[in-house]
Amino acid sequence: MEIGLNHYLILSTILFCIGLVGVMRRKNLLMLFFATEILLNSVNIGFVAISHFHGDLTGQMFAFFVIAIAASEVAVGLGLLIVWHKRHNNIDLDTMSTMKG
Repeated sequence: MEIGLNHYLILSTILFCIGLVGVMRRKNLLMLFFATEILLNSVNIGFVAISHFHGDLTGQMFAFFVIAIAASEVAVGLGLLIVWHKRHNNIDLDTMSTMKG
């Protein structure tokens, strides 16, 4: 049995749904970051699979830029998370209403 484009796209869709449920259901900010990473990586799987099966590098370049953006998002987000945890001793999203300006 050969693994085709549909298999990769189904995997990407399943991971995207898992990440979407994680973003919508989580109250912990760290778990929200993990769910966002699952979303971004599922999109990367789709980009790379389509790129490979069409024989060009466009999707792989998009995946490269998504990885770079995700790394910067995690760096900034974890920095904010550490500062928030030092000040308030929790990372629950319900208690972050004090950030509203």
